[in-house]
Amino acid sequence: MPYYVYKMTSPEGMELVKNLELIDEFESFREAKNFAKSKRAELEKDDPAIIKVMFADNQLMAEEQLLAYREKPVVMEHEK
Repeated sequence: MPYYVYKMTSPEGMELVKNLELIDEFESFREAKNFAKSKRAELEKDDPAIIKVMFADNQLMAEEQLLAYREKPVVMEHEK
């Protein structure tokens, strides 16, 4: 299964809406991870974009996983 690298952006004030841009696809995690790190380093300091690596059977499944709404985990006091 390939690793997909995406650039995720959201319109200002609309955190639940995500725009996905496929940047590249890799066969190994190491290549995808290093590519994503270099892309993150290229982002401007105030750029709200997020670079994500997603492992999936195909591009459609990768995008579905990225667009799925996930609640923020509740951090217990003893876990801080």
